[in-house]
Amino acid sequence: MVNDNVINLKNLNIDELAGVVNLYPWFGAARKELCLRMSRLGGWDDNEYAVNALYLASRKCISDIVRAGKSESYSDTDLHELLAAYTSGKEVVHEEHEEPKNRRVRALGGDFFSQDEYDSVRREEDNVFSSFAAKARSEEKREKSESNVLENFCTETLAQIFVEQGYYEQAKFIYSKLILRYPEKSAYFASLIDKLAQNADY
Repeated sequence: MVNDNVINLKNLNIDELAGVVNLYPWFGAARKELCLRMSRLGGWDDNEYAVNALYLASRKCISDIVRAGKSESYSDTDLHELLAAYTSGKEVVHEEHEEPKNRRVRALGGDFFSQDEYDSVRREEDNVFSSFAAKARSEEKREKSESNVLENFCTETLAQIFVEQGYYEQAKFIYSKLILRYPEKSAYFASLIDKLAQNADY
C-alpha cells in the first residue's frame, strides 16, 4: 500500500522544514535534516545543535554534523609554497587559529540549560505539581492553626459546655489536656473523666 501523504524532507526549503519542526517537535528526521542544512549554511552555534540533539534518539548524528562543519583542512594545497620557502631559506609564517573566546565549558552533572531556555519552553500547565504542593502546605498550616486554637483554649468551662451539649468525647479530650497543663488538679480532672465514662455507658 502506497501512501500519497508522504513528504520528502529533502525537497522542502529551510522555512518549510523549520515549520515542520515547529509543528511536530518530536519528528527527529526533520530535526536532523534541519541541522544538516543549517550546518552547510553556517547559521547556527553549538547551542542550537544541542537543543535539537535532545529530540533525537541518537545524538551521534548531530555530533557528526557539527564536527564535519568544523573540520580543518589537512590537504597538500600549500605544500609547494612550503617546500619553495624551505629551500630558499625564508622563514615560513604559519597562520595560527585562535580559539573562540566565548567558548562555553560545561561541567559534568551540571545544568545543561540556561534559565532563559527553561523559560522559553515553560507553559502555565507545567505548574500543576507546585500548585498541589502549595495547596497541601496551606491546608497543613490551617490544620495546625485550628488544632493550636483548640489546644490553647482548653478550660474547665468549655469542657462543662461540651458535657451539657452531649459532646462527651470532646469534653474528655479537654479534661485530658487540663490534666497535663495542671498536674496538681490531675486527680480532680481524672474523676471527671471517669464520671463522663459512666454517663456515656447509659
